[in-house]
Amino acid sequence: MKNVLFAKRARPDLELLTLKAELLEAQGELACAYQQFDHALDPELVESCIYQISAVKARCNYLIRAIKERSPESAAAADFQGDAVWT
Repeated sequence: MKNVLFAKRARPDLELLTLKAELLEAQGELACAYQQFDHALDPELVESCIYQISAVKARCNYLIRAIKERSPESAAAADFQGDAVWT
C-alpha cells in the first residue's frame, strides 16, 4: 500500500503557464485590433488593421496548439472562453 502522506505532488508546468499567459495577452491584443478596425476610416488603416487581426489570430492558433500538445488533458480546463480556435 502506498503511503499517501508522502506522495509527490506534480509541479506546475512553467512552460504551460507561460503559454497560457501569452494566449491571454494575445486575446487582449485581438480585442484591441478589432476595436481599432471598428473605428478605422482610411482604407490604408483598415487594411493595416486586417493584417494585424490576421497576425494575432495566427499567434492565438499557434498558442492553442502548443497548449494542447503540451497537456492534452488540460485542454478542456485551459480556461478558454468561447471556441478554442480563432478563425
